[in-house]
Amino acid sequence: MVASDHLSDARVEARADARAVADQRNGCTRIGTIRIKRIYDPVEDGDCQRVLVDRLWPRGLKRGQVSLHLWLKDIAPSAALRTWFGHRAENFADFAERYRTELDANPTVVAKLQTMRSGGDITLLYAARDPHINHATILADYLLAHPSCA
Repeated sequence: MVASDHLSDARVEARADARAVADQRNGCTRIGTIRIKRIYDPVEDGDCQRVLVDRLWPRGLKRGQVSLHLWLKDIAPSAALRTWFGHRAENFADFAERYRTELDANPTVVAKLQTMRSGGDITLLYAARDPHINHATILADYLLAHPSCA
């Protein structure tokens, strides 16, 4: 499930379920769900595999205090794109399009997350303040739209 400004939780769940049915018809296996959460939020039982998807380590946190399965820096937007975006809402649509282009150009790292999903649910962790205007929402939607199939 993905929490997004653009889609309600129910619509995202329905979309993920429809993709899972289509994947099964195409010979693919059902893959885990995706949660999105701020890294500063407390760990919950449903967090499963926790993956930090920011390029920079979150401010104010020491590495030993964070429950984390993987820090996947290379899946984050490039430094140039992140700087251009500046977490300004008016840039979000263009940022999303440019970030998806970066993800398209980085299939090896995307495949690493998809492989983790094939082993169960994942939680994408980010440090941005806004729960809707951040790259983790785009990444989660991208992962749902590009299931890994042989």
